[in-house]
Amino acid sequence: MKLTLGFSPCPNDTFIFDALIHHKIDTEDLEFEVFYDDVETLNQKAFRGELDVTKLSYHAFAYVADKYVLLDSGSALGFGVGPMLICKSDPEKLYSQLESGSPNLKIGIPGKYTTANFLLGNAFPNATNKIELVFSDIENAVLEDRVDVGLIIHENRFTYQDKGLKKIIDLGDHWEKQTGCAIPLGGIVANRNLPADVQHKLNRVLRKSVEFAFANPKSGLEFIRSHAQEMSEEVMYKHIDLYVNKYSVELGEEGRKAIKLLFNTAQKKHIIPQINEEIFLSPLTP
Repeated sequence: MKLTLGFSPCPNDTFIFDALIHHKIDTEDLEFEVFYDDVETLNQKAFRGELDVTKLSYHAFAYVADKYVLLDSGSALGFGVGPMLICKSDPEKLYSQLESGSPNLKIGIPGKYTTANFLLGNAFPNATNKIELVFSDIENAVLEDRVDVGLIIHENRFTYQDKGLKKIIDLGDHWEKQTGCAIPLGGIVANRNLPADVQHKLNRVLRKSVEFAFANPKSGLEFIRSHAQEMSEEVMYKHIDLYVNKYSVELGEEGRKAIKLLFNTAQKKHIIPQINEEIFLSPLTP
C-alpha cells in the first residue's frame, strides 16, 4: 500500500523518518511518497486534507481534528524546546511594547498556525502586528530591519546569538512556568479516511523507525545532512537532541496531558475552535 507522507527537512524529522522511508525497518508492506516542506506549508496541506500522513503543528491540528487523528509516535514535545522572541537591540523596551501591543511593532512569525504563534498569543495577546515568513528567513528579517521582533524556532535557537541578535523572552520557558508541562510543538497525524488497521500499522512502523534512529544515531547522517541547509553536524545533533526524546517514541500519559492542556488553554482564550473528535489513536477493537 502506497501512502503520501509529509514532513519537514529539519534534522529532527529526517532523523525520525530515515529508517522508515529507506526500509531499514519492516514497514509492513507500506510504501511512501514523500513531500518535504516547512511546517506551515505542511499545516496548509493538512487543512486541505492532501496527505495521508503528515507532520503538523499542534496549533494547526486543532483545526483539522475532524480530518486527522494523532499517532502516538513521532511527536516533538519537551522542556527547553520552545520558540524564542529575538531582536537586534534593546530587548527590555521591546518586551514592554509586546505587552502593550504597540501597533507599530512588527513581529516576524513562522506561520499563523504554528504552535510558536499560539505561544506568542498566549504570552502577549495584545501583540497582533504579525508578518508571516519562512522560519529560516526570520533572523535576516530582524537584521535587515524588515521586522522589529522575530519569533524563531528549530535550529535558529542555536544560531541567533552568532549573528549578534538578542533574546527578548523564551516563550517555551514562559509556558513551562505557567503550566509545569512539556510544550507540544508538532505531531504526526494520519488521515481518518484510512482504515483503522492501517492507522495502527503506521503507528507501529513509525515507532520502530524512531527506536531504530535512537539505537543507530549516525545511520541517517548523510540523509539528515542532505536536507540540513549548511548546518554543521554539531548543530544538527543539538537540534535532534532538543526535539527527539521519549515523547517521540510514545506520548504516554504525560505527553497526552500536555497536549490536552494546550488545547484546553487555547479554547478558553478563543485561539482555536472547539474540538469534538477524539484526537488520539483509539485502540483496535478485537
